[in-house]
Amino acid sequence: MATKALFNTVVNWFIKQRIDQIQNFMDYPIDTQKGILFSQLFHAEDTEYGKKYGFNSISSYQDFKNKVPIVSYEEFEPYVERARQGHKDVSWPGYIKHFAKSSGTTNAKSKFIPISAESLEYCHLKAGKDMVSIYANNHPENQLFTNKNLRLGGSSELYADFNTKFGDLSAILIDNLPFWVEITTTPSKKVSLMGEWESKLKAIVSEVKNEDVGSILGVPSWMMVLLQRVLKETDVKSVSELWPNLEVFFHGGISFKPYKEQYKPIIGKDINYYEIYNASEGFFGIQDRSNSDEMLLMLDYGIFYEFIPMDEFYHSNRKVVSLEGVEVGKNYAMVITTNGGLWRYLIGDTVVFTSISPFRIKITGRTKHYINAFGEELMITNVESALSKACSETKSSVTDFTGAPIFMKENEGGAHEWIFEFSEHPENLEVFTDIFDRHLKTINSDYEAKRYNNITLRKPVVHIARPNLFYSWLESKGKLGGQNKVPRLSNDREYIDPLLELNRVRV
Repeated sequence: MATKALFNTVVNWFIKQRIDQIQNFMDYPIDTQKGILFSQLFHAEDTEYGKKYGFNSISSYQDFKNKVPIVSYEEFEPYVERARQGHKDVSWPGYIKHFAKSSGTTNAKSKFIPISAESLEYCHLKAGKDMVSIYANNHPENQLFTNKNLRLGGSSELYADFNTKFGDLSAILIDNLPFWVEITTTPSKKVSLMGEWESKLKAIVSEVKNEDVGSILGVPSWMMVLLQRVLKETDVKSVSELWPNLEVFFHGGISFKPYKEQYKPIIGKDINYYEIYNASEGFFGIQDRSNSDEMLLMLDYGIFYEFIPMDEFYHSNRKVVSLEGVEVGKNYAMVITTNGGLWRYLIGDTVVFTSISPFRIKITGRTKHYINAFGEELMITNVESALSKACSETKSSVTDFTGAPIFMKENEGGAHEWIFEFSEHPENLEVFTDIFDRHLKTINSDYEAKRYNNITLRKPVVHIARPNLFYSWLESKGKLGGQNKVPRLSNDREYIDPLLELNRVRV
């Protein structure tokens, strides 16, 4: 025990040295970002991409904007494929050995995101250290390295293709973690690298139930599945009975708001909750203050950030700004240039700045995951806020949901259709729907205008999902675990129609 305590003290001393560096980019954010941009351009000027767009002649941010195009994955994919086939110096110097196969949505077509040695070391792994450094700085009394950290990744098998490896980002990270992380982490590397979800879940429970867990890390929805399984297997009322030293949950991948109240009885005591903003393309944000719903934008990970105001996103001459041009409270689509060889890449996420000194953000949704069939511009943050209030007022609880438009017919207005999977059902679904609708009107004036007198939008149509509907559908797609989820908002009916059909199937 004394050895563990000493190890905890030494590690905490080392990781806190990083706080001074974080403070430096908070104090000098624009200089930090300019340095990253021109460092990236210099490093990649002799690559295929660098030669094509004249990186060696770019001397200002305006030059960069004029010469290098903003691209979607589909537009950038030919360069990714060349790198995957073993070609060197495609969009980043040298060979790319690892590719993260993205699986955040249920689309059949996968994306392969290049993970260079630099992005692995100075973005993804660095962020993991920073996550702990920030927490330790805020909580000097922490005992993170006295106890185990429970991690829950996705499918963690790595596959060989051409001369490269691909798989979930979690697999790449686990395969490259330093030894001291493995010492302090559960489940073991062998179990973490298992592929089949149900077998993996059983193996994880078998290992972690006998550990002294002090922190947990994962996506809220899948972590809840694991913790509920732990409770069932150990016959305790809350995980704090099993793990009395549990002190923090580092969560990301999806919004925590719909799950916050559901975690209280599962955990069984007050702990700290810290949000992180990570993706296959990079690690972008870390909650840097306790009891906050904002994240500090991490500016020294080899990522240069640009932003497109969402009210101009679909314009042909849309405005694009660097950090110097962002405004608090405005919704932006994020564009990234990374040390993994992505150049002015549209990641598909939208954020709002809550502060510009320092630069703090909240995730507001996806550029494709919203409902705007009638000009209502309904974002996921609107829905989560209204849903939280409806659940609170009806003493109900929702574990998962999705929504999409019902399009107008000849003499009938459109509507929004929702499937809610409840863990605690409201006594009256009509009352729940009315409250949900009322709060959407309060939060979103465009929605309120379209709902006026039911002319454009009728009252929402709400369905109750059978238990485990979303789990069953993801299982049918081979998408269990990790950051996989059904998009909660869609401007078409791609997701809701199959779910409605599955909901009719008797089980």
